[in-house]
Amino acid sequence: MKYNRCGKSGLLLPQISLGLWHNFGSVDNFENGENIVKEAFNKGITHFDLANNYGPVPGSAETNFGKILKKNFQGNLRDEIVITTKAGYTMWEGPYGDWGSRKYLLSSLDQSLKRMNVDYVDVFYSHRFDPETPLEETMMALDYAVRSGKALYAGISNYNAEQTKEAAEILKRLGTPCLIHQAKYSMFVREPESGLLDVLEEKGIGCIAFSPLAQGLLTDKYLKGIPENSRASNPNGHLQLEEVSEAKIVKINGLNEIAQQRKQSLAQMALAWLLKDNRITSVLIGASSVRQLNNNIDSLQNLDFSADELAKIEHILG
Repeated sequence: MKYNRCGKSGLLLPQISLGLWHNFGSVDNFENGENIVKEAFNKGITHFDLANNYGPVPGSAETNFGKILKKNFQGNLRDEIVITTKAGYTMWEGPYGDWGSRKYLLSSLDQSLKRMNVDYVDVFYSHRFDPETPLEETMMALDYAVRSGKALYAGISNYNAEQTKEAAEILKRLGTPCLIHQAKYSMFVREPESGLLDVLEEKGIGCIAFSPLAQGLLTDKYLKGIPENSRASNPNGHLQLEEVSEAKIVKINGLNEIAQQRKQSLAQMALAWLLKDNRITSVLIGASSVRQLNNNIDSLQNLDFSADELAKIEHILG
């Protein structure tokens, strides 16, 4: 595992980080999740990413992760891992359980610390920009979280380029620099290239890409269409049926041919493609099994792309 410096900070993050968005909730098999976390750590993944509402049910991923920590990461091992969590999406009913107010963010952080049974998190994120709350209030809440010792660093997620620039400037004035931006980025989602990555580079902020496999589209699962038991076939899933169009399947097959020539799976190539940009600190993967985790980690065995390969990929993506 190689570790990249996060922006202009002193913090190093593994090129691949593990996200607990799926497969670690109260509805999932605890032992399977525990095995994935242990294997990830043994393979050099030191960064584990959560949010207050990860589950289902909301909060249960943090609760389960807390149990995994207590059982497997006692003593100084807490100092060997980076734990991150976020608040910004709906967590509880009523006026104080959503968005970006100081009350919600700091209440949520306290709840997250209790669920995970830790004294602090390494990064606390504002999970999304709140158009109704002054940005100064949201950033002051992150600043307070760091100054209070409940978080070591501040981060933001799902902010556009202009919002990121303003947030970073506020945090710098407050004396708590923005460490990292968590952005949705993959071969199929290219918005960060339209200004955001330039802002992050200018401000010295790291970037971690989430949904790097486009909710599973950039795997061999959809080469022949939509299989049963896939995210696209689940009406309650985050990947909608209409996103798996015939045109998209043609692109997936074209990309898969290039991956095979590189002696990689499509998923491995998709992760490597993101890491070719030195502005990307880490890519955030999910895993439903130890086998899937290791398959994704193996993407690190071939991160180099020829100019010809990159041109072919761009032609397929259109």
